[in-house]
Amino acid sequence: MGGMDGFGAIERERDEPVFHAEWERRMFALSFGISAAVQTDDDHFRREVESIPPVAYLKASYYELWYRACHAILARHGVLDPGKPQGLRAPLTPAEVWPAIEAGASTRMPQDGIVARFKIGDAVKARNIHPTGHTRLPRYARGKRGTIHAVHGVFSFADSKARGDGPCPQHLYTVAFAAEELWGAGARNDRIFLDLWDNYLDPAPA
Repeated sequence: MGGMDGFGAIERERDEPVFHAEWERRMFALSFGISAAVQTDDDHFRREVESIPPVAYLKASYYELWYRACHAILARHGVLDPGKPQGLRAPLTPAEVWPAIEAGASTRMPQDGIVARFKIGDAVKARNIHPTGHTRLPRYARGKRGTIHAVHGVFSFADSKARGDGPCPQHLYTVAFAAEELWGAGARNDRIFLDLWDNYLDPAPA
């Protein structure tokens, strides 16, 4: 889980339902309503999830984490405080819900002269960073060598957006890592593909 081990085997549930309880279904729907009503997006949501204290995080179910994150977002925007102005945007109409879920929320941006530092086939090394806030660079890939598999164009940088520092537009790549590079000798002859921004990567030394 996120590059950490020791959590035991993954128990697969036969014929697992999409939701295990009605409140989970409601939580899923509310998360989209909240993102439409206040100025927030996936990066802010992930930041709140990652800010949950480790003991509480590990004890919580999947949608309990969603609940905690959404509660924190609403509190941050003053929605839960009746004495503060809420500044809510217009809610989604029922007809807008499914198109919003299906379309997602791309953060692709115009290139505007932003040049990709890498091309397909280039050898790269993921930076060994240790940020205190949100990041999309998995712990298990830091300091590891890979190869550029695809170049996707310019997107807003998740880490910067989550901090509130703006989009910091840069190129996004799919990087292929050998499983053995990530997890050592004995790993199967597989490759792991990660979508990583320019700020995460350096040219791999020869």
